[in-house]
Amino acid sequence: MKLTVFSSDGKTSSEKDFATLPTFEGDKGLQAVKEVIVAINANNRQGTHSTKTRGEVRGGGKKPWRQKGTGRARAGSIRSPLWVGGGVVFGPKPRDYSKKINAQVKQLAFSRALFDRATAGELAVIEQFDTKVTKTKAISEIVGRIAPKGRVLLVDAPFAAETARASRNIERVSLQEAAKLNTLDLAQYAKIIVSTKALDTILARVNGGKN
Repeated sequence: MKLTVFSSDGKTSSEKDFATLPTFEGDKGLQAVKEVIVAINANNRQGTHSTKTRGEVRGGGKKPWRQKGTGRARAGSIRSPLWVGGGVVFGPKPRDYSKKINAQVKQLAFSRALFDRATAGELAVIEQFDTKVTKTKAISEIVGRIAPKGRVLLVDAPFAAETARASRNIERVSLQEAAKLNTLDLAQYAKIIVSTKALDTILARVNGGKN
């Protein structure tokens, strides 16, 4: 499969063949992509939400008024769910949202997502992120030449401190190391720019069965 390889300044490009990129036919792996993305989002949820039932709200032990003769509706507690400040009926409680995904399914999903982005022309390769480029404006110009619009993910293995520092203030740009790249990262950005070194790491993960 051929990918566009840009120079470190983003001004020139050429087509290069990457024979070890995964290839798929038909719908194979698409269900795995969905399952893995759902699992990643679920595992990122803290699950700390909590509400109080009428039995947990402080106060309300005394009957507000007598049962009969007042002309008002009967009431047994000021902490009833019908009252302001009362308990919550069937409200959320702390829970674990995590989902387990088989390693082979994760591997399949990662490979399929990589293939889809590559075939769609949304995966670009840069020779390297030049450590001499230390200004945010300069990084923004390089990214703009490769991906003029949309959210962009930069991938390196690993990032130099200078590159990370210069990139972190660009609103539409995010950073990720090749060893930590996952299926959700591959799916949620308009353009993914990887260094040649990072691509080597990614292809080693794909072809070595690690994810």
